[in-house]
Amino acid sequence: MDPIELKQWTASPEDPRRMQYAGQRVAQEVFEELKYRLESMGYLPDEYFLMDREWENGREIPKDADIFCTTDYGGSEGVYLDVYLKWYENDQPVIRSFITGKTLGESGTDLDRMFLISSAITKAFHGDRGVYDRYLRMGEQSEPEGVILHLNPAEQRTLIHALVEQRERQEQTMSQTEQILRRMTGSIIAYMDEVGRRPLHLSDYDKAVLAVRDGDFETFSSLYPRVPDRANDLLIEVSGRPGRIGGNMVLMLLSAVEQFSPEAYLTACKRAVDTGDSQRVRTLVDEAKSHLSEPRPSLAGEVMVYAYTCNRKSIARELIDKSTPEQIAAAPSALLRQAVARLDLQAAVTLIDKGIRPGDHVEDILRTLTGQHKEWMAEQLLAHGMPVGPDNYAALYVCINNGMPGAAKLVLDQGIDFDKYRAWADNKPKSAEYEAAMEALYEYVTEQKNTVQRDGPTMGGMCR
Repeated sequence: MDPIELKQWTASPEDPRRMQYAGQRVAQEVFEELKYRLESMGYLPDEYFLMDREWENGREIPKDADIFCTTDYGGSEGVYLDVYLKWYENDQPVIRSFITGKTLGESGTDLDRMFLISSAITKAFHGDRGVYDRYLRMGEQSEPEGVILHLNPAEQRTLIHALVEQRERQEQTMSQTEQILRRMTGSIIAYMDEVGRRPLHLSDYDKAVLAVRDGDFETFSSLYPRVPDRANDLLIEVSGRPGRIGGNMVLMLLSAVEQFSPEAYLTACKRAVDTGDSQRVRTLVDEAKSHLSEPRPSLAGEVMVYAYTCNRKSIARELIDKSTPEQIAAAPSALLRQAVARLDLQAAVTLIDKGIRPGDHVEDILRTLTGQHKEWMAEQLLAHGMPVGPDNYAALYVCINNGMPGAAKLVLDQGIDFDKYRAWADNKPKSAEYEAAMEALYEYVTEQKNTVQRDGPTMGGMCR
């Protein structure tokens, strides 16, 4: 497979045959591509493999950064693998932790395996100079007696033939077999070509899926036209394949296939979110209207909700900024609540300005903000026109009970009858801040009534 890039490249306007530097890749996208590659080889540490939080929310890899790994026993248990980024600022080296992996085992075999994973990571970014892994862990068992075997080329070929036959006959072990084949040969498709005299009993669709997972763009290009009835499934596969190759496969399918089912297309968009590739997500969302077999106005909003759910706040915010008012109005009502739950005020205000319909989530939104003493954020949303129904006494109660009279006044301004609210809230539990907030509202309502009597009705809902 090609090395994972930390930089972005685009065709030169002067000469499309040449590529020019187009900035750094987002750290989340690089992490997802690495994780995908390790998982395809069966090389993910069994306890966890996590990106450090400081690299979330769209942060880019620093320019001219390099990657290196360290592997060692932990202070208490397990074996740890740390992936670092190193770059220079003002001629001084800067080193930051990027990814941490851990395995539960503590044996020498577990340590050896983590060093193999470290080697796979190094080769993923720097290439393997044409040399594939020479080591294979045999007998994936929980016992510490696991064995690492060194295999010469003849022994490798003997084992590969056996594994290919096993793959044909034992569907349930296919995933593990594919991982081992990929670790030993780099690409299952390449091996299939090499031993064409013993053809695998695979359908064209199966071969296309293997080409996606191998990152074999040319083979995929030749195979997908043979399975037009599986276009939906292939779009899902390529959308979830991280990296530049996966993105190019998406573009190829979008160019070749006119329509996809709305359900499959939404799933593909979600898989793209998982990759951390914001450009891919935007492309799919932008192309949705012309590629859906039937309309799905809420698709863009559903993708935004999913992005927030997966902690891809930067992708959600980018989609919100570029969405039309029609897309926002058709979005699920939970979208605003998701933005507020992550205290993403900028996105929440944009959603309101573009006509989001929060539905029954207004109470939850105000509870989230006032409960965290973010009254200023609640006031911002209400001032920008977050709609509160005239009979939504619960929303007013949340503001008052959390001691936020400023937000409560803005809720009242949307037409809630204060006297009816008092009757509704009479038997509700009251916090220590409730009475003080109510006194402030009494003064506010009295002042508004006096203004109406003196100047005539100037505010909806205050003329009783």
